[in-house]
Amino acid sequence: MKPYLVVAEWDNEARVWVATSDDIPGLVAEAEDKERLVRCLQERVPELLALNAHLLPPASVPRDMTIHWVEDQNVRLSA
Repeated sequence: MKPYLVVAEWDNEARVWVATSDDIPGLVAEAEDKERLVRCLQERVPELLALNAHLLPPASVPRDMTIHWVEDQNVRLSA
């Protein structure tokens, strides 16, 4: 079974990582660094999955979570 996909984007203005997921209804989390965000997700995701089980297809086995980290990157282009 494929893992739940979480997208964590760096918000440069707020200086936090913001995590959302199309696979996990209701997920929005933020933290100052990656390690704190991972700990937050490890707590919050199982809670949301239990609370929103009626919105999800039946799961026969526990699934993993994959985090896709997105950071702004400036790339210089040659003219």
